[in-house]
Amino acid sequence: VYRVAYLVETGTLPEEIVLLTFTRRAAREMLSRASILLDGRCQRVRGGTFHSFCLNILHQYASRIGYPNNFTILDSSDAADVVDIVRSGLKIRVDKRRFPRKRTIQSIISGVRNRDVSLQEFLEARYPQFIQFEDALGDISDHYGRYKREHGLLDYDDLLIQCLFLLEENEDVRLQVAGKCRYVLVDEYQDTNKVQAELVRIFSSVHGNTMVVGDDAQSIYRFRGADFRNILNFPRQVAKTKTLKLEHNYRSTQRILDLANHVISKARHKFEKELFTERVGGELPVLVQAPNPRFESRFVAQMILDLREEGTPLNQIAVLFRNGFNSYDLEVELNRRGIPFVKYGGMKLSEAAHIKDVLAHLKVLENPRDSVSWNRILQLLEGVGPKTAHRLIQWIEAAGSESFELDESRFSPRYIESLKILFSLLRGLLASELPLAAQVEQIVAYYEPILKRVHYEDFPKRLQDLEHFIGLTESFSDRGNLLSSMALDPIELTAIDVEPLQDDEPPLILSTIHSAKGLEFNTVFLIHALEGVLPSAYSVADPEALDEELRLLYVAVTRAAENLFISYPSVQYRRFDGQYFASPSRFLENIPSALLEEGSVVEESATMLEGSSAEADTTGRPNEGKLSETERAVSGLLPPPNQKS
Repeated sequence: VYRVAYLVETGTLPEEIVLLTFTRRAAREMLSRASILLDGRCQRVRGGTFHSFCLNILHQYASRIGYPNNFTILDSSDAADVVDIVRSGLKIRVDKRRFPRKRTIQSIISGVRNRDVSLQEFLEARYPQFIQFEDALGDISDHYGRYKREHGLLDYDDLLIQCLFLLEENEDVRLQVAGKCRYVLVDEYQDTNKVQAELVRIFSSVHGNTMVVGDDAQSIYRFRGADFRNILNFPRQVAKTKTLKLEHNYRSTQRILDLANHVISKARHKFEKELFTERVGGELPVLVQAPNPRFESRFVAQMILDLREEGTPLNQIAVLFRNGFNSYDLEVELNRRGIPFVKYGGMKLSEAAHIKDVLAHLKVLENPRDSVSWNRILQLLEGVGPKTAHRLIQWIEAAGSESFELDESRFSPRYIESLKILFSLLRGLLASELPLAAQVEQIVAYYEPILKRVHYEDFPKRLQDLEHFIGLTESFSDRGNLLSSMALDPIELTAIDVEPLQDDEPPLILSTIHSAKGLEFNTVFLIHALEGVLPSAYSVADPEALDEELRLLYVAVTRAAENLFISYPSVQYRRFDGQYFASPSRFLENIPSALLEEGSVVEESATMLEGSSAEADTTGRPNEGKLSETERAVSGLLPPPNQKS
């Protein structure tokens, strides 16, 4: 932020500064803060995500790589559908029970492209169970690429890879693009993959002014292709690099930072640094052992209520976990106690089926060759299944129906009336000069009876989502702008809505550690800190993956400003195995007591349950009951209620 303001203040044209981030919101916030520091000129800086910046370049030069300017961007779900179409067309003879599903195939294709490794290497490292299908997967990958090109489609990875190809293969384009990038600034550089690092090099190739900001200790997106070596190797790869260490922390107490420093000291590859703060005092972080997940959930819920009673707002308390399902037991307990919460790391708005249906109509208006969207739209019609939809798409492609005219004599009376209504809608919208929101409103009005038929059980909730979506479209100037934004920066849906304890009370935050990165809270609970969970069981045989799991713990610890509680159940339950003993994370072993206080929620505390005993039921899980208010005082973790410390 200060760098942007300084460059503009000292005479650099804002349009010659490129600020690359991983979310559009981050770019907007940075430029807004820079404008407050200086003036409105900072808003003219070219800021955005790697994908949005590359998208703008591709829109200018798409023809140079054989694409139309009105290409469609596929989200991950649409890309998986294309994979399925290609796989079906190839008629690959394999055991369907063992062959990977379409989403897995799409993930494999994406993983190979983002890491710049061979299919064989990627399968051996990540999907050894599918190594026998290497040839078939290679064929699918090749045909997937051809299909996208033939139909004017680009997936999320293509925005970067095709942009890199464009710049590497066209010297004049590279010089034009890089010539306008006098200063290149990159945020969260530790999260870049190989393609993004190469793009940064090319953008900086004319003027040679690059500044990257990042924290190697917070590189936690290896599963998306991020390579933490990009930031570690940057000083060696870029001549005359000056490295500045930002070790002064303004968020957490020193006691929390001491634990964070100890955790990350175990990493094999890192920049040496020591976080410090002027905020002395504070409570020691606490490690809590619970008899089982239910007691862990009850302990956390009671602590949250007590913290709230003592003045900590619920939205300043976060419960973090490695995987989304780790919080299920806690969600039940929070609902039982009426504690409102939101959960992050869930579904995106653009991933919801009813939103995708509406977006598909907009996509075929923008790109009539988009067979994936046609397939989705046509199968919404009564009487149209996959085979009929395939035949209709072939007719649409052969007829070149960009004007959405219909030869009624060619189609079955079983669905012709529905088809006529659909094409009438599309023709009207194509010729319409109505604002985008009004166009979307027309699509929703057409779609509403279909929605009621297909999703009768939760029709009102989905219709409410669509009304919310119409409101969102009012801020977009045209279809292309909206579709690009939804693909590049999808909006999250709240997973669960719970009535607040008080009017307008902001809710408690539940989040995966990945989704909490960049956020801060007064108090953090890290639950299920178990071996096999954090670190993941899949990482223990891979030193690099194990290092990333350690960095994940570091990220969780450093989200806390005042209070940090790490908990784990000593007994777990599996459906077919029954009870088994669980071990705390290896990362929590041998931490000095001066850094981490240990306590436990003892089994005897069950005697405080009203109307229940401490005995387990036949499933090995404790009986339901209400914990006493004083349970939070077990092991002396906090003073009992109404007693000052």
